Amino acid sequence: MKSFLHLWDNKPEEIESLLAEAKRLEREPLSDVLKGKVVGLLFMNPSLRTLASFQAGVAQLGGSSFVLQPGSNSWGLEFEDGAVMDGVAAEHVKEAIPVLAEYCDVLGVRCFAKGEDLSEDLVDGVMEKINVLSPRPVVNMESAADHPCQALADWKTLDDTGVPRNGKFVLSWAWHPKPLPYAVPQAALSMAAMRGMDVTVLCPPGFELPDAVMSRSWSLMDKPVRVSHNVDEAMEGAHVLYCKSWTAPSWYGNPEEEAKQRANLRNWCVSEDWFRTAEPSAKFMHCLPVRRNVKVKDEVLDGPRSVVVREAGNRLHVQKAVLSKLVEAASA
Repeated sequence: MKSFLHLWDNKPEEIESLLAEAKRLEREPLSDVLKGKVVGLLFMNPSLRTLASFQAGVAQLGGSSFVLQPGSNSWGLEFEDGAVMDGVAAEHVKEAIPVLAEYCDVLGVRCFAKGEDLSEDLVDGVMEKINVLSPRPVVNMESAADHPCQALADWKTLDDTGVPRNGKFVLSWAWHPKPLPYAVPQAALSMAAMRGMDVTVLCPPGFELPDAVMSRSWSLMDKPVRVSHNVDEAMEGAHVLYCKSWTAPSWYGNPEEEAKQRANLRNWCVSEDWFRTAEPSAKFMHCLPVRRNVKVKDEVLDGPRSVVVREAGNRLHVQKAVLSKLVEAASA
């Protein structure tokens, strides 16, 4: 494993190895696998769990880390080739990334979608460019189109809570006051597909996921991903409901028009009633942060179905496993 950009880049046996290592590190959290190693953390967007879990994980593995936030505690970055840099950005990634690689052994990068051009965001150009420019392993800490660390933590959470590999996984849209990108929906959908689950996407008409996201999932499983606009139908026999918001593809990059389309959809807020046709032990999952009583009711988040804190906790364990494997592979 040279870098960790997407879960689907890894073979099934590699994922199983990462999950096994994560479970071991959960039982035995301290080691010196990163002794003398430095992990650079480049955050172009805000974070709570990702920043805290990576720094904690590096420390528990005996390493050290530095955090850079371009435009805040470091120079703003330019990504376009041939750019005339007479604006805000003072440094180009063509120099910045190779220089950072001089100072660290692994580079974690967080770079959200711009939310302007759908096709541009879905190809994950910024993350791909950084990976090409870096002579060190790169970890995707959430990009325009994927969040593989979250996906791996979700997989472990499903295993931890006894959700069967062939169980029913429902990815549901929920209302949010602003349009959101497809990184987590794509990560969750591809994870469930790779795990061998029976997958349904639940959403209002017009808020179906982009064809490129659906095609990715279809390519990872031997059965189709169903789409439903009806809660009871989608949730029938479900073992897990994964809640997330995303932008309506037809109005991507047009937030004013998109806001009109979602204006009357505030009832798409997960409540206990949503589980009436599900398996009695069905779980509720969300990557966090989550807006209470906007995306999901308190009764669900505070109830026995919710495993959101376990999901967040598993971020620490799986990321430590990823870092361990990357450093071991680089040293081989």
